Amino acid sequence: MGHAPGQETPITSIDLSSSVHSAGHPILAFLTGDGRDPSGLTLDELLDSPDATLEDRHDFIQWLFPIDEPSRAVPGSPILTPDDIAMIRASGRALANLHAAAERMKRFYGRTHGWRVGHDHNHLRITRIIRSLRLLAGDAPADGFRAHILALLGSDRDGVSKTTIQFWTTA
Repeated sequence: MGHAPGQETPITSIDLSSSVHSAGHPILAFLTGDGRDPSGLTLDELLDSPDATLEDRHDFIQWLFPIDEPSRAVPGSPILTPDDIAMIRASGRALANLHAAAERMKRFYGRTHGWRVGHDHNHLRITRIIRSLRLLAGDAPADGFRAHILALLGSDRDGVSKTTIQFWTTA
């Protein structure tokens, strides 16, 4: 498909039988559902995890939402190369799973409230999710996720710092 960063990949045009091979590419294998994260979990197992598990674990978000920069929180996490980005964009399964992961995280943030404070590790996660969606799926999914988070905050935006909201806006 070869989409440029920020260019949307429409869900309706994704070929779920993509011929992109994930062998030798652990992040692609994970995102297509054919691989496991370092803890041994598949993407489906992570998406089926209870909210408490998602809150308590700090090593999964880098696999669900990879980006092209190293994680300061979890050394050794995937760092996307231009080839990884191209393969993920060309894989209907990976993109569909990325969208499913975004929907799971929307539900998580809708049901939990601990992140609606001045400083919380979930703020970094939200920035990563927006950045990953923009990099791999385009502006519309990234902007939609950010809008969902801001709508969850509603008039409670004073709980989250203006700096954090600015990071979400520029991610």
